[in-house]
Amino acid sequence: MKIAFIGLGNMGAPMAQNLLKAGHELTVFDLNTEAVQSLVAAGANSAPSPKAAATNAEYVITMLPAATHVRSVLTGEEGILAGIAKHVTIIDSSTIDPASVKAFAELAKQNGNTFVDAPVSGGTGGAAAGTLTFMVGGSPQAYEHVKPVLAAMGKNIVHCGDTSTGQVAKICNNLVLGITMAGVSEAMALGEALGIDPKVLGGIINTSTGRCWSSDTYNPFPGVIETAPSTRGYTGGFGTDLMLKDLGLATDAAKFARQPVFLGALAQQLYQTMSTKGAGKLDFSAVIKLYRKNGDA
Repeated sequence: MKIAFIGLGNMGAPMAQNLLKAGHELTVFDLNTEAVQSLVAAGANSAPSPKAAATNAEYVITMLPAATHVRSVLTGEEGILAGIAKHVTIIDSSTIDPASVKAFAELAKQNGNTFVDAPVSGGTGGAAAGTLTFMVGGSPQAYEHVKPVLAAMGKNIVHCGDTSTGQVAKICNNLVLGITMAGVSEAMALGEALGIDPKVLGGIINTSTGRCWSSDTYNPFPGVIETAPSTRGYTGGFGTDLMLKDLGLATDAAKFARQPVFLGALAQQLYQTMSTKGAGKLDFSAVIKLYRKNGDA
């Protein structure tokens, strides 16, 4: 299929690579020319604007940092809606607030297009391996229409409900993730302070009731999980500023719903502290630096 892909960051670039591997014809756009050239070298075509990328596409996929970027890419003079053909589906895999999704879906509908929210979980490793989970919001018909495309990039394609419910699932999932990472960090730092070997403690947690993804796959203590970002200086993962953004989406949505998020609000402050200290680009598991006596965050 002819697919336009806009947004070639840490997640978008490997997702686009997997579309190429699946045999799709890909046209890409990103402000980062190096990222574009890397995809061109792998067989993609480049476009000078989102509008140009969307022209002649059968599907358009966006993977962008925030709702403001999605709006700009959609509605700008050189945006997607200025170049896309009628009845072509737009798939947004960014993590943004549910209210923005509904607004963008209405704009797309007025233009003769369907807008599907399909945020992802699985991190950069899942993006590279093609094992992401896609949380899809849209009609049953729209879900069936986008499923074959998403299957080239993910292992689990889940229909969450109507438009915006994909984002609801994503922000709730990342609310849990931010909280559990803070909890594992707290426990690992306490264990270190009390004198237990971190690998021993990590092993016990990972075979006991404290086990979770933040402990057994992404443990924040260096050396406990060799493939985790903590073992490579907290690089190449999910940035602290991105986690802060997602927790902000969760707490904002909670205010709208008049729903308490006690631990989410506290976790948000922890990651805000990390960002304020200049550690926003480090992987979010670097939050353990706030707890360790020799931490430098």
